[in-house]
Amino acid sequence: MEFCDECGSMMHGDDGLWVCGSCEFEKPRDAEAEAAMTTTHGQDTDSGPVDMSDVDDEEIGPTTAARCPECGHDRARYEMKQIRAADESETRFFTCTECGHKWREDDH
Repeated sequence: MEFCDECGSMMHGDDGLWVCGSCEFEKPRDAEAEAAMTTTHGQDTDSGPVDMSDVDDEEIGPTTAARCPECGHDRARYEMKQIRAADESETRFFTCTECGHKWREDDH
């Protein structure tokens, strides 16, 4: 990512130049400096819902005290995953050890 020397706006690459979309300032691109930059181009930013249907109970994780909304049993296996933005809390996935019902809990 490159920022404009004139106005501070984010610039975009155009052939061998960095071009400011706000003030049209241009400066040459530096291949050596760009090699050290991190890009998000081509990264999957939304992987969609997490499908836990093919995961065996043993792979889900340890057990904890949690009431199953289906059968009322008080023990479930759990796993925590970061499925939203990094600045938001993890989502907890549970599987009832009695009936196998699966549910998730998010902090709101």
